[in-house]
Amino acid sequence: MSFTLPMKITDVCVLVESVERAVDFYSNVLGFKLRRRAEGFADFHAEQVTLACWELDHINKTAGVSNLRAPKGAHKSCIAIRLGSPADIDEAYATLSARGVQFEKEPFDFPWNARCIYFSDPDDNVWELYAWYPEGPKHDYDSEDTQT
Repeated sequence: MSFTLPMKITDVCVLVESVERAVDFYSNVLGFKLRRRAEGFADFHAEQVTLACWELDHINKTAGVSNLRAPKGAHKSCIAIRLGSPADIDEAYATLSARGVQFEKEPFDFPWNARCIYFSDPDDNVWELYAWYPEGPKHDYDSEDTQT
């Protein structure tokens, strides 16, 4: 008998230097609602997935996971949130910019028919906000549109 993982991701956990700083950023800047808080750990309500933050030293102490730090500016993950429309990307850009979020660049379009923006949290985890244009994705190998 062989084991296979279910395809549904239920939790995303970013490893952070300071859970207090992460809670402040995710709650007060991005607007996630805090769900649980414990020593070195916090998680937030999100649709169909739990977003968690775990301090490196705490996960090291409790689970034996390495607490080796990546250099400042080294990206450790990329988490994406799909918004409803390209206009929502522009609105998110304006709103989050006003809250002090530093984006990699202004909203832009990919050739596969998505509008996107990118920023990093205080621990250099990359965030992508994206939306499909009304025609949907191009170059999708799950659809008939694989040749355009």
